[in-house]
Amino acid sequence: MKKLTFYPGCSLHSTATEYDESTRAVFEALGYSLEELDDWSCCGASSAHATDHYLSIALPVRNLVLAEKEGVDEVATACAACYNTLRKADHAVRTGDPAAVKANDSLVDVMGQKYAGGVKVVSTLELLSRPETLAAIKQKASKPLRGLKVAPYYGCLLTRPAEAVAFEDPEQPTSLDRVLAAAGAEVVRWSWKTECCGASLALSRPEILKEMARRIIVAAREAGADVIATACPMCHANLDGRQSEIADLKDHPVPVYFLTELLGLAFGLKKAPAWVGKHLTESRSAVRAFIPAGKVG
Repeated sequence: MKKLTFYPGCSLHSTATEYDESTRAVFEALGYSLEELDDWSCCGASSAHATDHYLSIALPVRNLVLAEKEGVDEVATACAACYNTLRKADHAVRTGDPAAVKANDSLVDVMGQKYAGGVKVVSTLELLSRPETLAAIKQKASKPLRGLKVAPYYGCLLTRPAEAVAFEDPEQPTSLDRVLAAAGAEVVRWSWKTECCGASLALSRPEILKEMARRIIVAAREAGADVIATACPMCHANLDGRQSEIADLKDHPVPVYFLTELLGLAFGLKKAPAWVGKHLTESRSAVRAFIPAGKVG
């Protein structure tokens, strides 16, 4: 079993527990042991960037210091927002951003050292899309997702700003497509895969958020998708949770799944039906063919 230092972030320990559970289970099936970064703290992804630039760097850098103290050179995270925040903070320190220098220096008094830039932050999506992992996914898919038409939705946090976070083409990413295809799904082509869903406007401008979400979901439906797959808890909360509030989606919803939930179904994992049963938009019927008889979603 290969050890992988894991930064879960707040969402995976709260509103996105099914993402946390499915990520751990899928990686275990692929031969990885996800071990949480000891004493990790919130990276500030929800609001720090909009309220205090200093804190938006100091909060994630603290976690990078913890990783260096543990002597690891790579930290994986499943949350697109956490990935974005940690990568931007790392980039800010490496490029000498004044606020990053200040934040990093201040950590010496708090933690006894500052961040030296020795940690690589990777998205679990990037790990899943590596050639050797794709091969393992194909092998583990005892119940391949044949016939399931999936729209891969990246959102904006995995690709922008490109100079700091993108690990593939920021305009036409393919990692999620390749992972879904390896699990046997039929990946639909559509032009909305990297559009922002507006999740940061959930409290301040919900009317704008609903329209942004509506356009994405309708576009997926018009592209012929049965379901949408994502690797972002904020995108999932928005696209899954808002459909009941949008008039033209109430009667024709499009279920939204975390990528690892679909992989769990393809792997035949026993807990997978329970994960998809936690969603706000009804999500069992679309994947009923991949749920073992007698299992309740």
